[in-house]
Amino acid sequence: MPQHAQNTRVCRDCDGFATVAITTGTRHRDGSRATLRVTCPSCNGTGDTAPAALTQIGR
Repeated sequence: MPQHAQNTRVCRDCDGFATVAITTGTRHRDGSRATLRVTCPSCNGTGDTAPAALTQIGR
């Protein structure tokens, strides 16, 4: 029998990439790049969607 993939609920704004690192273009003294960590404001960095009842509580 074929295996079916689970239908996971993925945030439509970040498409599951909830936290990203963005380079600023500058470097530290040791040569590494200076980066900023940015999280998705819609899912708060979880990458998935919450049931409707949970999203209504916080608003």
